[in-house]
Amino acid sequence: MKILVINGPNINFLGIREKAIYGKEDYPYLLSILEEKAKKEGIEIVTFQSNGEGEIIDRIQEAYSDKTDAIIINPGAYTHYSYAIRDALASIEIPKIEVHISNVHKREEFRHVSVTAPVCIGQIVGLGLQGYLLAVDALLSMIND
Repeated sequence: MKILVINGPNINFLGIREKAIYGKEDYPYLLSILEEKAKKEGIEIVTFQSNGEGEIIDRIQEAYSDKTDAIIINPGAYTHYSYAIRDALASIEIPKIEVHISNVHKREEFRHVSVTAPVCIGQIVGLGLQGYLLAVDALLSMIND
């Protein structure tokens, strides 16, 4: 099984930006826990991060043909307004889960709306980096059933 984890703008600045909201762990730490999870579960987890909308769309489209079985996506700020990323996600028929490190529903009002969540099977918010691991577990459960 191959799971693609896509991280959008500023996720590469984990451990640097707004530590009270996003935590002290950095982006390499996130990559390491995903790598550890992949080994434990005997699956492939491919990670991708971009601050650019077009690059994220290109990677989603690439998932259509590269045998990706599922996607975990944290679109960052694009969550709230990128209809282009939403349409790219909707165009491929594989399970997708949206993840947010912080609880977006406890933050600024503009963060309460996700244009990408409706084309995903679920959304995990506010559980820190653990949310990514929970998304892997959920996808494994859904795909293996």
